[in-house]
Amino acid sequence: MFLTAIIVYLIVLLTIGIYKTRSVKTQEDFMVAGRKTPVYKLVGTLLATWIGSGSIIAGAGLAYRVGFSELWLSAGAWVAIVIVYFLAGRVRKISQYTMPDILEQRYNKWARILGTITIVIAYVTIASYQFKGGAFVLNLVAGIPVEQGIIITAVFVVLFTALAGLVSVITMDIINGTLMLLGIVLAVPIVLNDVGGWTSVREALPPDRFAIFGQKDFIWAMGVFFPTFFLLLGESSMYQKFFSAKDAKSARQAVIFWVIGTIIIETSITALAVFASAKFKLQESEKVILHLATHGSEIGLPQIIGIMLIVAAMAIIISTANSFLLTPSTNLARDIYQRFINPNATHKQIITLQRILILILGFIGYLLLTRFQTVLQMALTAYTMIGAGITPALLAAFLWKRVTTAGGVASIATGMGITLIITLINMFREEPLLEADYIVLPAAAGSILVLIIVSLLTPPDPPEKWKPFVENKE
Repeated sequence: MFLTAIIVYLIVLLTIGIYKTRSVKTQEDFMVAGRKTPVYKLVGTLLATWIGSGSIIAGAGLAYRVGFSELWLSAGAWVAIVIVYFLAGRVRKISQYTMPDILEQRYNKWARILGTITIVIAYVTIASYQFKGGAFVLNLVAGIPVEQGIIITAVFVVLFTALAGLVSVITMDIINGTLMLLGIVLAVPIVLNDVGGWTSVREALPPDRFAIFGQKDFIWAMGVFFPTFFLLLGESSMYQKFFSAKDAKSARQAVIFWVIGTIIIETSITALAVFASAKFKLQESEKVILHLATHGSEIGLPQIIGIMLIVAAMAIIISTANSFLLTPSTNLARDIYQRFINPNATHKQIITLQRILILILGFIGYLLLTRFQTVLQMALTAYTMIGAGITPALLAAFLWKRVTTAGGVASIATGMGITLIITLINMFREEPLLEADYIVLPAAAGSILVLIIVSLLTPPDPPEKWKPFVENKE
């Protein structure tokens, strides 16, 4: 039953992708869905993009181990989305295609190049651990070995993403967003009842599972809060979705429903993991939601709810992988090839190149999986790469007139460099130089300090550089 449900779901998605290829005529169609996306579709795709294996695998696994203090990881995104509300209209008004477009317009070509490198490294990492999440699902429902499951998931994601680009991804995400809300949210009260209610959960688990910092402290909380906070503020795929909105008002309205949906779904995932920890003793905590879906009958969970949960998990994984492969392929096609190699490239050439790049990046993502032990490590490293490398310079572009070109470029290089250096050192040491939970602290601090100091030490940029970003007239 579980496998049949997943197969039906994947066939539906593939059919949508094949159908939507007919509507892809131009680069604008493939990259930003023709800039015609209404509010309800924008909400669905923003939800489906953000809620991925980082939530259903890494976040749930952390909640299983530490309890409700995991919500510090999720809360970083909630706060960031509130800030995004005030930027969404301005972002859509600029009407570019990619994040590096914005960086070059405000700074220079080096900001575009460094931004593209940062995004490609981080986003391929994020896409790759979605492959692992899909493999976990296939292993549990069909006994497919994880290594083979990774290949199957990767092939499907690459094929679907390459078919129609953002047009197919946004259409699919309406289905995915609905599945997430129904599957995850409906399961919470049922699972709580099946494990004996709130009193039974409190009695079965140690008190620290309900404490504000769990077994940790404030420094740890900030170490997991800021990666998601900075990532979302600099999330290139999100800005690409804003560029696809039909107008600035639609972009802002979508953000309101997005934050509500994100809080509901992520809190529900955390609650499910904590409730499950009161009944199931697992070696691999990152599979807790998947285990609950497939073995929930042991505690009385109806099979239909388990099926909805497992399909919702697959929807979460596939939709995020699509977006995080599409974005770096868009960056390479537009921000490197079209900008520096072939400025006169035709729409057909760009679309063909991007499809080839999706295939190449998917393969690189598969290779990356061998370098990290857990999905949580991969998630925090990728989040920090964007959060420290892109976000400070990007926010300064919209919020600080005095930021200079030199300050922005230096900030991107510093944030990316610190993250990359610590990560590479960790890969070749038995004992890490700095745990993934804490890399964001020196990386983001260095990026922000360099941004401020270099900007104040260099001459201000001319008004034509900063006015389109700071003025809020529509």
